Amino acid sequence: MHQDTDVLVVGAGPTGLALAVDLARRGVRALVVERADRLFPGSRGKGLQPRTLEVLDDLGLHDAVRAAGAPYPVGMVWQDGARQGEHAMFDPGEPDEGSPYATPWMVPQWRTQEILHGRLRELGAAVAFGRELVGLSQDADGVTARFASGAPVRARYAVAADGGRSAVRRTLGIGMTGETVDPSAMLVADVRITGLDRDHWHLFPPAPGGGYLSVCPLAGTDDFQVMAQFPEGEPDLSLDGIRTAVAARSHLAPTDVTEVRWASDFRPRAAMADRFRAGRVFLAGDAAHVHSPAGGQGLNTSVQDAYNLGWKLGAVLSGGAPEALLDTYEEERLPVAADMLGLSTRVHRGETRRGGATSQLGLGYRDSSLAVETRAGLPEEALRAGDRAPDGLRDGVRLFTEFRGPHWTLLTVGPDTTTPGTGLRDSPAVRAVRIPSYGAYGDGVFLIRPDGYVGWAGDTAAGATTYAARFGL
Repeated sequence: MHQDTDVLVVGAGPTGLALAVDLARRGVRALVVERADRLFPGSRGKGLQPRTLEVLDDLGLHDAVRAAGAPYPVGMVWQDGARQGEHAMFDPGEPDEGSPYATPWMVPQWRTQEILHGRLRELGAAVAFGRELVGLSQDADGVTARFASGAPVRARYAVAADGGRSAVRRTLGIGMTGETVDPSAMLVADVRITGLDRDHWHLFPPAPGGGYLSVCPLAGTDDFQVMAQFPEGEPDLSLDGIRTAVAARSHLAPTDVTEVRWASDFRPRAAMADRFRAGRVFLAGDAAHVHSPAGGQGLNTSVQDAYNLGWKLGAVLSGGAPEALLDTYEEERLPVAADMLGLSTRVHRGETRRGGATSQLGLGYRDSSLAVETRAGLPEEALRAGDRAPDGLRDGVRLFTEFRGPHWTLLTVGPDTTTPGTGLRDSPAVRAVRIPSYGAYGDGVFLIRPDGYVGWAGDTAAGATTYAARFGL
């Protein structure tokens, strides 16, 4: 006996949960399996970048995410027990009409996962905990997964979202190439601390021969996230070990650390899988790319892997789009992951600051085979096919509200622009929207993909229907 599903998602971290939510809202049967007996308990990926906030908004999670978090606090630098002054942790950003989220939002990773898990359950799906993958095989029609206990699962496709030590990736024999970003071991822990205010991210520079200490209050909790560098030796993850590390690098007494709620150690590394697809199996999140935590790119890049893959799996499984559409997942996401790995490494090494590029608002797919730009003579700063579609409010129409959902959006901009014929406008998979002239777009016709990027753009509607037919619209 075995269990049947459309998509098997291995791993219930942010990647797997975001993918499962996206699939569930499309009516795709997806089963999430997780080796552990509960969701990950730590704060590790605590920063949600502006582009990820847009993704979560689209998934129906805006209110929950805003309620669970807060803006990042200003850094406070300490030396010999005295405050040396404030330090901006990010280059400032200001929201505008096209980008309503301009700065990161702090939500502990465990809370982000709870929010995603709650949304998944609202949509009628669930996570199967305690399912450890021990084998994976595939044929022309699907994938068969075997587990340490319980029945096998048969799926049409599978997604490895099981982290940097991915069992699926190893089973597939896909290599991972990378480099050590910092040879020093790192401690990260969620702790209770007395003696520090919660209005600042407390920074303790290293003494000669030692490592730095960072103590950040975690929004929506009474905890602090401690990060400490160990140029020599290995971190001790016990309460006594963390007390010793904190006291040695700050003015705090060992007893000021009152509780350790979660702790882990790692060595900052940048690595990427040699490919993101093997037949009917896809790699996403840390299974495909591992980042230094600097700059907050790992979780965010991972969620956007899921967002890119979800609509494509949905389109193919519905029978409307050809299977070849799935090839564009690796085509689009592998270059982005490579860029974000480089950015994380530069931030870690102090070669660039957080902000701007780390917001991920500027990422796009102009070089993708799915990006078709038919307008000529565009100025350098013009929006093009493959770019993220901006928000905006015109004549009472808010674009992000119209984009929200699993559909495509046919956007006509300008009073004199002709819309395509009734076939495309009447498709149940397409929402037709018309607004007055808007400089962020320029007058024209735009087909906005379900993941919020411009797929096709033209001065007129000519060619839009032909492009849409590629996806069965």
